[in-house]
Amino acid sequence: MAEAAYQVIARRWRPKQFSELVGQDHVVRTLGNAIELGRIAHAYLFVGPRGTGKTTSARLFAKSLNWEDGPTLEVPESSEIGQAIMEGRCLDVIEIDGASNNSVEQVRDLRDECQYAPSQCRFKIYVIDEVHMLSQQAFNALLKTLEEPPPHVKFVFATTESQKVLPTIVSRCQRFEFRSIPADLIIHKLLEICKAEEIDADEQAVEAIARMAMGGMRDAQSILDQMISFCGRKIVQQDVLEVYGLAAPDRINKLFKSMVAADYDTILQVTDAFAEEGIDFYRALLDLSERHREALIESLRGSSPEVSAEQLTRMLDALREGESLVRLGLSEKANFEVTLFRAVEAGRTRSIDQVIRKISQVIPEGAKKKSIIPSEGNSLPRQKADPISNALEDLVPSKEAGSEEVIVADENPTTPTSAEIVSPINSKQEEKAGNLPDVSESKKLLTPFEELRTVDPEKVQERVDKLPPVIREVVEGKFKAKYVALEKIDPEILI
Repeated sequence: MAEAAYQVIARRWRPKQFSELVGQDHVVRTLGNAIELGRIAHAYLFVGPRGTGKTTSARLFAKSLNWEDGPTLEVPESSEIGQAIMEGRCLDVIEIDGASNNSVEQVRDLRDECQYAPSQCRFKIYVIDEVHMLSQQAFNALLKTLEEPPPHVKFVFATTESQKVLPTIVSRCQRFEFRSIPADLIIHKLLEICKAEEIDADEQAVEAIARMAMGGMRDAQSILDQMISFCGRKIVQQDVLEVYGLAAPDRINKLFKSMVAADYDTILQVTDAFAEEGIDFYRALLDLSERHREALIESLRGSSPEVSAEQLTRMLDALREGESLVRLGLSEKANFEVTLFRAVEAGRTRSIDQVIRKISQVIPEGAKKKSIIPSEGNSLPRQKADPISNALEDLVPSKEAGSEEVIVADENPTTPTSAEIVSPINSKQEEKAGNLPDVSESKKLLTPFEELRTVDPEKVQERVDKLPPVIREVVEGKFKAKYVALEKIDPEILI
């Protein structure tokens, strides 16, 4: 007698009850409540990444609806109809591959078959996998039947790319989002499988398998099956890393620290070692991005003060931008190195806001800032070679006896934003402008900010009204200024 064909782990450990479905509790709860309340829709759309349980849930749902003793969430293992549905032998549960049955003629045949009553079950259920592969004509042929199907017909659609399904189809279905399964749940399930299969697997090896699966339980089980074929009854982490070209976590961490410290020599050494050992550079880049993300979370929580969150964010953005370059480029090693170098340079840049914050932290709290106003008898000589100093000197005139007006200067070193200080123009500037009013007799004196309250608003407004239109247009239109006092302005610099 010939031996039975071997079944892979992903098929043998396929969930037979909703209670065995991992990581999709929201789907199980909603479908269970719908069955208990008798609110069973005529069409469902299961959306999510590969290997997260979409087709399995469709089979379990069909089994729950067609059980002999009435719809229920948990069906006994002894049910013949349940066994036939799970094994694909039931005539009333039709599974269709949308990728190979996507023509309009095939959908029309399906529409005609819907009119016939089920042969042995309560409902005739059509499960269309990869429904996004149907042509637009096929979707249109299905619309009317999908909106008003016979009472004995239910549709379950499964897809990994919901954006390709016509909105007119989606609006006629109840949509369920299948999420990527967390790594800890995948690890727990794999350890359960290893215990039942009498496989001695390191926890670090199982963690590496779960990391490679990227949220898919079927992928994780397929990788475990391959590792059993490679290693036998004992699986260690190094075997998993060797077979799939993964980098060890400590090496990823070393590379991360080298990037933070801008240690280019170490980055090149680690990259050369990856190339010699046949490490998958794209997978290493994904692991490195995940390490940066973990460090970013630690920095935001305050547990990693040596690296700023802004620096990590810039580096993470650069790594994300380089993923397509590493995956699709001609030279993975060169593109990997370029991506890392760009991330290092991006992390070394600083925004203006961060620079200002760092400077403000250096100045002791309560310390007096030096005023830009020179004291009497101690004025600084004018340096004609420095245009910035010359401009500041023009903006800060000396004190003159008998002055009636006050000019306000904020001793805060930060740049003024909403309040701008404006003054009339002296006689020299008048000569340049040509049509400016004569205000040469009024010399101005800078005083502390506290004396702002002593300025006469009416007097300020009178002087403001005398300003040329071009000056007012720049100050009010471009800078959105509010006049609180008057000060000298060089119209050529302002304009």
